Amino acid sequence: MENIDGAHLKVRIIQNSACSACSVKGHCSVSESKEKIIDVYNANSVPCQIGERVMIAGTTSMGMKAVLLAFVLPFVVLMAVLSVSLQLTQGDEPLSALFALTSLIPYYFIIYCFRKKISRTFTFVLESIK
Repeated sequence: MENIDGAHLKVRIIQNSACSACSVKGHCSVSESKEKIIDVYNANSVPCQIGERVMIAGTTSMGMKAVLLAFVLPFVVLMAVLSVSLQLTQGDEPLSALFALTSLIPYYFIIYCFRKKISRTFTFVLESIK
């Protein structure tokens, strides 16, 4: 835990790569870990102190929404633009693929512009460790 401001907490998490449990990770340049600070809401007034290890939880619907925004919708946009551009270019595959890939630029730009609004829907809560 990094900071406490009433019911809002800042918690530092360590994100490990998929190969962090590998026995040869010290000899490999692929394994890495990153520290991130996330906002957590202490809805149950769980007593905690700065520096203490805590348990945080999110809902399944949050995970599903994240997958939808990061993978499903971009795939739908990509495939829709690809099929339309294939028809408009009379089957020119390289050009259609270029149109489809560049169509993701506005999608991710819109996601970036609305990141604060989107982040409000992703709220983690503090849970009791005991």
